[in-house]
Amino acid sequence: MRLDLVLPDSDTEPRHWVRHDQAFAMMLRPGSIEWGSSRSALEKFNYRAYDLALCDRHVGEWVGLMNVQHLQLGISDAALMAASHDPNGEVELHPHRKFADSRLGALVAAVHAEMVAGFPNGRLFLDSIEQAMAVALVSGHAVTQRPLQLSRGGLGPARLRRIREFVDAKMEDELSLDEMAQSVGLSTAHFARMFRKSTGETPHQFVLRQRLERAKAMLRAPDARVLDVAVACGFKTQQHFAQVFRDVCGVSPTGYRQDFVGSAVGNS
Repeated sequence: MRLDLVLPDSDTEPRHWVRHDQAFAMMLRPGSIEWGSSRSALEKFNYRAYDLALCDRHVGEWVGLMNVQHLQLGISDAALMAASHDPNGEVELHPHRKFADSRLGALVAAVHAEMVAGFPNGRLFLDSIEQAMAVALVSGHAVTQRPLQLSRGGLGPARLRRIREFVDAKMEDELSLDEMAQSVGLSTAHFARMFRKSTGETPHQFVLRQRLERAKAMLRAPDARVLDVAVACGFKTQQHFAQVFRDVCGVSPTGYRQDFVGSAVGNS
């Protein structure tokens, strides 16, 4: 996924753009953009915060004043083709200068929040979001709509065991959806569908839960430093680890350790 934060532009001279990836944007502030098929035929569109725009690709267009801050995202052809279940050619989407889509809007908002926070959840989180965006784009905005196919079955016990072993061995590292899929010999999109079918979780949710389970085990040692636990469990910062731990477990890492040690002493 390509991400660009575009700030208001005071240059009123129109420019000719050709986009070769599938790009769409969410407006972060109210404002306006001038679009047109020619320099002399620009049309002004006024946007509210969270309005979306889906751009043509391989087709040149003129863009004039961009008086709005927006987040532009490029979705890969691989993600779009996987969402359409069509391995051949490109997925063609309807361009829209201005539209609303609550599902896409929520996904872009999640990416923006991740960007503002400094990408603490890592590449696997963004890979998962891109897959979900591709499904929403294909199901709601494809020129030729194809019904999304439901996957039957799921990953077998041997593959699930291999995934658990892979995640356990790589927990300190940055994990990606591609790496997890390759570890069991599947395409990224097929793996993501089968994994959720088998476990009821996305790969990102599964990895996060595994990291927190390891963190709990490490925190049961009274002399464990929270920073060391965070690093060993694959969190980029101690602050992010503490926030996620509290959100999921309802208590801070230090509080969890104190509760455990106190309980152990009381039962001795």
